Amino acid sequence: MKEYKHRIADLLLRRKLEGKGAVLIVGPKWCGKTTTAKRQSRSLLDLSKKLILEQSRQMMEINPESLLAGDTPRIIDEWQQIPALWDVVRTEVDERNEFGQFILTGSAVLPEAEETLHSGTGRIGRVKMRPMSLFESGESKGEVSLEDLFNNADIPVITNDMTIDQMAFLVCRGGWPQSTFLQGDTALDQADDYLESLLTTDMHRVGKVQRSSDRMRYIMRSYARHQGAQCPVSMIRADVSASDNQSVSDDTIASYLDVLNRLFVIEDMPAWNPNLRSKAAIRTSPTRYYIDPSIATAALGISPQDLINDLNTFGFMFETMAVRDIRTYSDVLKANVFHFRDSNGLECDMVIHRRDGSYGLCEVKLGGPHNIETAAGSLKAVAANIDTSKMKEPTFLMVLTAVGPYAYRRKDGVYVVPIGCLKP
Repeated sequence: MKEYKHRIADLLLRRKLEGKGAVLIVGPKWCGKTTTAKRQSRSLLDLSKKLILEQSRQMMEINPESLLAGDTPRIIDEWQQIPALWDVVRTEVDERNEFGQFILTGSAVLPEAEETLHSGTGRIGRVKMRPMSLFESGESKGEVSLEDLFNNADIPVITNDMTIDQMAFLVCRGGWPQSTFLQGDTALDQADDYLESLLTTDMHRVGKVQRSSDRMRYIMRSYARHQGAQCPVSMIRADVSASDNQSVSDDTIASYLDVLNRLFVIEDMPAWNPNLRSKAAIRTSPTRYYIDPSIATAALGISPQDLINDLNTFGFMFETMAVRDIRTYSDVLKANVFHFRDSNGLECDMVIHRRDGSYGLCEVKLGGPHNIETAAGSLKAVAANIDTSKMKEPTFLMVLTAVGPYAYRRKDGVYVVPIGCLKP
C-alpha cells in the first residue's frame, strides 16, 4: 500500500465537516478526491461498483433513506450516478440536524440542474481539489510560507536546489497523485492517459449532446497554446477551423469549453477590478488556464526536453503550474486569485485577495536576474497606480520563479521565491 501524501484538502474537508451536514468534494478525475475522503470517513456507499449501483437504483424506488444508513461521516462515492441522491442527502441532513454526516465524491461530471430539486445551499459545503501542488507532492521544501508574506515577514536567504530540467519534468508530469509515486516516462504517461480517458469516455458523459472527440482534441490543443492569455472564443475557433474539416461557430466552441469546465479540466482566472489613480480601462476577460499544466503539455504532445528547447512555451506552461499551486495554497488562507491588466499595459499575473481586503501581487517568471528585475518593476508600477485613498495598498509583492539559487527579500521589499520553496 502506497504511503498517503497529505493534502491541503484534508484540512479544508475537516473544517467543512465541522460546520456542514454534508460536504461535496469536486475536482478533476484522478486528483485524489475519494482517497482523501476515506481518510475522514467511517462508512462507504461505493456506486462505482456495478452491482452496488444496480442494487442502489432499485433501493431508490423502495427506500432511498436506507442508502444513507451507516457510521458517519458516510461517503457516497460516484454519487452523480444517481442524481436524485442529492435531494435525499439534503433532506436527511435537515432531519438529522447534525454536522459531518456525509461526504459526496465522484468523477468531475456534475448532474444536470433539472435532475436535482435544491441547490443544497447552507446544508452542503464544497471543497475543491486540484492535482497536487509541489508542496503536497513533496517537491517543494516549503521553507517560505504564503501566509508569512501576508504578515510582511522578513525571510532569511534560503537555498533552492530545483534545476530547470527537474522543473520541466514536473510541469509535464503534473500533480496527479499516482504519478508522484512513479519515475521517468512511466510518470509522464499518466497525463497522456488522463487526456485519452477524457477524449474517449468522460466528455461524452456531460450533457445530452453527442460531441466529436477529434474536435475536442483540436480545441484542447488551441487552449493549451493560449495558457495565460485573455484569449477570446473566436481565436480558438479560428485555430480549430484550420484543422477541422467542418466549419464551427463560436457557440459550438463555447459548448465544448463548457464541457471542460464542468469536468474541472479548465479553471479560467477572473479579472481584478481595483481602484486606480489613472483612467486606464481594466481588461475584464478571464485568463485561460488548465487546472494542471500536464494537460496542456499532453494536449500539445510536448516533452520536458521540448520545454527546455522552447523557453517561451516553457514560461507559459510554468505559469499554469504556478497558478495551480497558488490557488491551492490560497484556499487555506480563504483567498481568491485574480489577474490584472489595463489598457496602458500594466499587468500582474496573480492578485491573491483575502476576505479581509488584504492582497498580494505576484508575477511569474522562469528565473534569471533580468527577468526578475523586469517583474519587480512591473509589480511596483501596478502598486504605485492603486488609489490607496479608496483601498488598501498591497501587503506584499512577489516574483515567483521556476528556478533560482535563493529565496530572499530584495532591498526594495519585493520577495523573490522559487516555487520549490513555497507552501501555504
